[in-house]
Amino acid sequence: MANNHPIGLFDSGIGGISIYNEIKKTLPLENTIYIADNLNAPYGKKNEEEIIQLSIKNTQKLLDLGCKLIVVACNTATTNAIEVLREKFNIPIVGIEPSIKPAMLKTKTNNIGVLATEKTLSSNLFQKTSSRFSKGINIHEQIGFDLVRIIEENGINDELLKIEIIKQTEEVNFKNIKSAKVLVRF
Repeated sequence: MANNHPIGLFDSGIGGISIYNEIKKTLPLENTIYIADNLNAPYGKKNEEEIIQLSIKNTQKLLDLGCKLIVVACNTATTNAIEVLREKFNIPIVGIEPSIKPAMLKTKTNNIGVLATEKTLSSNLFQKTSSRFSKGINIHEQIGFDLVRIIEENGINDELLKIEIIKQTEEVNFKNIKSAKVLVRF
């Protein structure tokens, strides 16, 4: 039985709704609060200090609302601010693990394509995770221009996203990638 204190989640917009939905499905008795920081979206175009300050503000708001646990449902906020949040707040804080780790652990072709915001790709956490698990694996990075905007304007529209992802990945030389599974995390 869940206690009255909710699980708090935040994202720069609505992309983290997929994580919210999984939490509700897995923990149906838990109360939840979701902050979509649309006013400041997208975080991927902000500098690291701005991302950290926005993440602190969102975390503090969720704590003020009585949350017992915080889920950073945003790749950009996780990769740029999770360590600061964990140092600053004495509460469990869960972030989105950079998707590159499970991809590198499961690759059969030793080639991984990554489509993410510029701030995610340049973050210390992403770089640290990439170098830790990338022995013998080629990582092909592409900034996901306009994906956040498309999602914020249209919701999670699979057909529209598929067209845009194909367009953006064709611009990158993903040679030796014979097949791909797309894992979208924002």
